[in-house]
Amino acid sequence: MEYYSNQINRLIEELARLPGIGAKSAQRLAFYLLNQPKDNVRQLAETIMDAREHICYCKECFTLTDRELCPICSSSQRDHSTIMVVENTRDLAAYEKTGKYDGVYHVLHGAISPMLGIGPGDIKLKELMTRLQQDISEVIIATNSSLEGETTAMYISKLIKPTGIKVSRIASGVPVGGDLECIDEVTLLRALEGRVEL
Repeated sequence: MEYYSNQINRLIEELARLPGIGAKSAQRLAFYLLNQPKDNVRQLAETIMDAREHICYCKECFTLTDRELCPICSSSQRDHSTIMVVENTRDLAAYEKTGKYDGVYHVLHGAISPMLGIGPGDIKLKELMTRLQQDISEVIIATNSSLEGETTAMYISKLIKPTGIKVSRIASGVPVGGDLECIDEVTLLRALEGRVEL
């Protein structure tokens, strides 16, 4: 038995497709939006469409940005000879919150996962190797401590070691199976400071 009209059901279904939003949360969000002034809802919709239309990858590190180069890559205050490799933009943001890392980043947009059919060619590894032709002194691998993250770290290490560039991995302190975006700044800082060479 359907309780709501087709329009309300469609709205709930679309909201439920968002990650982390179940049926009950989708229903709450739908009714929240329906009770908002039309201008507020229109502004939200326009902001989402505008973001989807104008946000792209940074040409250097591949994080999400609305410019050709993100603020980190375009900053002269950053150490461009040290690159921290992360799985996604949320991980980059997590390290930026520590306020202690002054290098630049490279966002892979995933991790190697043979079980899911994700190979080295499906993430931004080729672009990383291209960047290493510049004057780079260290690559810090800060992938998650999951099986996929560890596999990716070892693969990157084997690719970079022959170049003579120092390769290090973030230290423990980041729990195995944990996602960087969910970890507090102190733990992330300890992991960064205690990194070891691979």
